[in-house]
Amino acid sequence: MSTIEEKALKILNILSEHKHESYIVGGYLRDKLIGRKSNDIDICTSATPKEIMEIFPNTSSPNYGSINIIYKNTNFDITTFRRDIKYQDNRLPVKIKYIKSIKKDLLRRDFTINTICMDKDGNILDYLEAKPDLEKRIIKTVGNPRYRLKEDSLRILRAIRFATILDFDIDAKTSHYLTEYAYLLKKLSYQRKKQELDKIFTSPEKEKGIKLLVDLKIAGHLQIPNLKDITPCDDLIGIWAQANVDDIYPFTKVEKNQMKQIRELLTLDIDNPYNLYKYGLYTATVAYQIKQKSISSLNKLYNNLPIHSTKDIALRASDIAHLLNQAPGNYLKEIMNDLEKQILYNKLPNEKEKLEKYIIETYKK
Repeated sequence: MSTIEEKALKILNILSEHKHESYIVGGYLRDKLIGRKSNDIDICTSATPKEIMEIFPNTSSPNYGSINIIYKNTNFDITTFRRDIKYQDNRLPVKIKYIKSIKKDLLRRDFTINTICMDKDGNILDYLEAKPDLEKRIIKTVGNPRYRLKEDSLRILRAIRFATILDFDIDAKTSHYLTEYAYLLKKLSYQRKKQELDKIFTSPEKEKGIKLLVDLKIAGHLQIPNLKDITPCDDLIGIWAQANVDDIYPFTKVEKNQMKQIRELLTLDIDNPYNLYKYGLYTATVAYQIKQKSISSLNKLYNNLPIHSTKDIALRASDIAHLLNQAPGNYLKEIMNDLEKQILYNKLPNEKEKLEKYIIETYKK
């Protein structure tokens, strides 16, 4: 079976057969050179979108000169060499010009470490001398950061993201303008900001990313002023729960409920059997991580609970209604809740006969 790189090189050779120059470019080669695994390959070419579509039948519609193709059951993005002439809202180019020069195309890109190329023969090409930055583990913009960051504010978060996931440093001049132009992030959609922050918060080096966002005075412009007080944990929702921004950032109803539950449990005694039972192992595990308590201790506590849901109780709600000679109603919820507490606090054994006796003595009028 061909590797993704072999498939990409085949695409380059097909484009070459049609008299078009093309290269693998960007993150895949950056990761390859520093020993990280990557399965995401981008290709750039002198072929126009129309010419690409004529060569490869399974394509998407062009988007800023980029077309997605399916080749040998693998997706590849192919982008025409271009020059970005005008940006709108400090984010997207609204006017571009197709060009024939790979070197000029690379000059529009964000960071030097993302400009290394590979030709159709597998040769590594470094037109902008990015290898020294890669070797020194430095994030630096292509050209003056004063202009590169201002034209596309997403690059501010991308710089933090790359520094985090690669464990690189950010050069002094780029750092200065990350702070200078952080206010532009307010114009960026919350969806796009969240996508970048999710990658930062799930990185093994998340603590570094969070510190950069705070130290470079970016957190406030993301409307997460309490970021400095957040305890990094392995669960993404646990980090967002502490940020407490689910009213402005986009989350599903399930995620919002999870965050609400985590915040509630953090105000309570997590080790209390009823709280542990009520909020469940997932919520308790996240709360334990935030409190920096032993997860093995939590698992032992949870496993030793006499019940883990109402289904585990030896008496059904219908049994209670029958014992009391009453029609089912809302009163059963209160009684079941009482039984949960009696069992969880070891005041009653979870045995049907003893539970029946307790119901008759306590609730039968």
